[in-house]
Amino acid sequence: MTDLARPASESTTSPDLALSAAARGDAGSPILEAAHLRKLFPVHSLNPFGAKEAVHAVEDASLALYPGRATALVGESGSGKTTVARMLAQLYAPTSGTILFEGQPVSAKGSRALREYRRHVQLIFQDPFSSLNPIHDVFYHLSRPLRVYRHARSRSDLRDQALALLERVSLTPAEHFLRKYPHELSGGQRQRVAIARALAVRPRVLLADEPVSMLDVSIRLDILNLLTKLKQEDRLAVLYITHDIASARYFAEETQVMYAGQTVEGGTSEEITQRPMHPYSRLLLSAAPDPDRLTGEGGLARLPARGEIPSLVRPPSGCRFHPRCPHVMPVCRERFPQRTALGGGHWVHCFLYGEEGGEEGGAKPTDATSVQTQGSAG
Repeated sequence: MTDLARPASESTTSPDLALSAAARGDAGSPILEAAHLRKLFPVHSLNPFGAKEAVHAVEDASLALYPGRATALVGESGSGKTTVARMLAQLYAPTSGTILFEGQPVSAKGSRALREYRRHVQLIFQDPFSSLNPIHDVFYHLSRPLRVYRHARSRSDLRDQALALLERVSLTPAEHFLRKYPHELSGGQRQRVAIARALAVRPRVLLADEPVSMLDVSIRLDILNLLTKLKQEDRLAVLYITHDIASARYFAEETQVMYAGQTVEGGTSEEITQRPMHPYSRLLLSAAPDPDRLTGEGGLARLPARGEIPSLVRPPSGCRFHPRCPHVMPVCRERFPQRTALGGGHWVHCFLYGEEGGEEGGAKPTDATSVQTQGSAG
C-alpha cells in the first residue's frame, strides 16, 4: 500500500480547501483533511501487448471535515463519491494525494497504525444487509469492536455497553434486539445496528456512504435525524455521501458537488442549493423534488439532461461535464478550469466565472439568475 506520509510542518489547509472561519462557525481546525486525492484503478486486459488502461475514478479531490459538522459529497452514481470515502477509510490507497488526521500525515503502512486510525475514522456502508454478517446476531456485531479496542472488561460489561449502543440508536427495548439476526430486522433497523457498531469504537469521524438510499422513504428522515443528534452530542465530523442534493441541504452544513471524478463546486449547503453556479449543480437541483424551487417566476430553470456520465477509462479532456453542458465553450474541452472563489466559502470550477470564460464566451455571468436564463434559452 502507498505511504501517504509528508512533512508534518507542511499544512494542506488553505482558503481553497476549507470554508472561511465565518462559514464554519466555531468548528476550529479540521480533524480530517484530504488534499488533491487521485485514484486510478488498472484495467486488466486479456491482451498482454495492449495499451495499459485505467479507470480515472477520482481526480484532484480535496475536502476538510470539522468536529460537530457534516460535509455532503453530492453527485450521480459513478461520480467517485464512494471512492473518496473508501480512501479516507483506508480501504483504498490513493494513487496520489495526502490525508491528514489532526494535522498529522496518515500512513497506510502497518496493521497497528491502520487499526489505530480506524479507531477514530469509521465507515457506514450503503447496504446494511450486506455489511452485517448474516450468521451472527446483533450482540456479536456490537461486542466485536468493543473487544478489539478493549472498551469492555467483562462479558457483563459487553452486554451493558451493547444495550447502551442500541438505545443510542433508538432500538428499544434494547433487550428485544440483542439476539436477533440481520434477516429478522427491517432495513431501517439494520442500518441503526450498523451505526451502533460504528459508534462502538468511539470514533471522531463518520463516513456515511449513502446511509439512507437503501431504505424506505418513510424512515430516511428518522436516520438523518439520528445522525444529526449523534453529530451534535459527540461532536462527530461527518462525511455524508448522497445523490440527493435536497437531503444534503437538510443534513450537512457544507456541500461539495462531484461529477465524473472531479469536484466542480462547493460551499455552504444553503448557498449551493439556493445559488448554484455550476451548470451540473443546477442540473441536480432542477431534478430535486422541491415545489418551491421549480421552474417559474423566480424559480430555477430546468436544464436539459443531455447524456450520462462518460466512461472514466477514457474520460473527456478538460472539464468532464462539457459533453452535457449547455454553456460549453472551446476552452472547456482543452483544460479543467481553476477554482474561482465566489465569497463566503463558495467556490466553483467553471470558465463561466473565470477570466478565461469572459474572454472566450463574451459577457461573463455575474449571478445564478443570468446563467439560468441562458440555460432556459438553450
